[in-house]
Amino acid sequence: MTGTREAVAVEGPTGVVFPTTDSGRSTTALGRAVVADALRAVDPVGARSAEHETNWRHGYLGHFRRLVEAGLLSRDAAVTIARDGLASLHARMRVISDGGAETGLAEVFTDPGGDQPLDTATVTGGGAVERELSLPYRGQRLRGDDLHRRLDAWVAAGVIEPSCAEAVRAVMANPDWLDLSDERVVVLGAGAEMGPLPSLLRWGGDVVAVDLPRPEIWRRLLRTAHRYGGRLHLPVRPGAAGDDQAIAAGAGADLLHRLPQAADWLLGVDGRLVLGNYVYADGATNVRVAMAVDALTRHLQQRRDDVALAFLATPTDVFGVPGEAVQHAERGYAARGLARRSLRLLSGGRLLHRNYPPGADPGINDSLVPQQGPNYALAKRLQRWRATVARDAGSTVSFKVAPPTRTRSVLRNRALAAAYAGAHRFGIEVFDPATSNTLMAALLVHDLRTGTPPLPHPWQEEAYGAAHGGLWRIPYAPRSALGLAVLLGLGGART
Repeated sequence: MTGTREAVAVEGPTGVVFPTTDSGRSTTALGRAVVADALRAVDPVGARSAEHETNWRHGYLGHFRRLVEAGLLSRDAAVTIARDGLASLHARMRVISDGGAETGLAEVFTDPGGDQPLDTATVTGGGAVERELSLPYRGQRLRGDDLHRRLDAWVAAGVIEPSCAEAVRAVMANPDWLDLSDERVVVLGAGAEMGPLPSLLRWGGDVVAVDLPRPEIWRRLLRTAHRYGGRLHLPVRPGAAGDDQAIAAGAGADLLHRLPQAADWLLGVDGRLVLGNYVYADGATNVRVAMAVDALTRHLQQRRDDVALAFLATPTDVFGVPGEAVQHAERGYAARGLARRSLRLLSGGRLLHRNYPPGADPGINDSLVPQQGPNYALAKRLQRWRATVARDAGSTVSFKVAPPTRTRSVLRNRALAAAYAGAHRFGIEVFDPATSNTLMAALLVHDLRTGTPPLPHPWQEEAYGAAHGGLWRIPYAPRSALGLAVLLGLGGART
């Protein structure tokens, strides 16, 4: 999750690309137009404001918040925003073939090109299958009573929502749920640090892995597969067989440039598909890949009636939150009166604003981080829109807010790395990747085995089972504490 300086994207010659404007293939023009289209039917004033934003790189924050605020009016409003935002993206994004021909994204599957169909390689692990949920945490592996106590501590500290702890406890009480060998969990972005692949294989599941054709990724994934007790199914070029080196050299599917080839391969996978979206790329490419995955999702849903969806949401976004979370934050705000007033005075009122207006229900948690940029915000928001639209249509959807995590993409950004290092001073817990991906895998199991409860509004569906790391329940609006967290984190690093 890195910020990018962007006004006009530098595009590759082929694949899913941004539409052309007078100034080139502009990510700014796309973002403005899509947000305006999403708001137009529900909030026409907000739509005009987005259209006329002259500083999108910094001004996008308010418009992305407005998308959530307008959606709180009703369930229909939230679904309309999601549906119209997706429609705008699909109508605007383009595809350039290897020969240079440009078409709309909607036509990408009508011309499969000359790519050979992909074969499937299957690797069965030799490790023991685990039938007890355990969670790696700060050098230990928590299970049983230790894990129950950790969940209690997280709930008390406001690190996770109570519904998250309840879901994990349900999985602990039903260890047979961990065996997902009756599902075909497709992990798009199989090599991602936040993905569930290691846990699912540890629990004996059947995992369908999709990632770029880069041998170093597949060598690592094959080592993981051999270590555990599940089965890994992967796409390979015809004739790519033999030992792990030969398989890794021929494995992979390129969603950005070879989308029809990947779609045809997934259409041939037996068993119910659980399409898990864990893809990420830096900068403008993140939107391109996210749109490729969304086009793939829609294509599979139109041709199969057994497709479930899974998403991990970033906690650094805007969410509606329960009134109980607002009350938790208010208690903390009142308890820090003297220190808060001193810092507010010294900063001229710029620091440590309260997280919510008193009594808000639902509250609006605005944890957008400017350093991540509008491309990151749009890529993550379109995933939320797809989850909302799919759930409204009756599909099984697992959508979970994941905790702040020390992934490589975060730590590459110096300001974000420093903010994460100082975040604990404000009641935010930053997770290690192994803790996050195991916790999120357990929540995925819960949702596939039980389904998420029917709730009146999409904001409540998004909040269910959230593991936000504390951002929803800290006393202060996250951006008003960000600068201090950076300073404290840098100071800690120097010390």
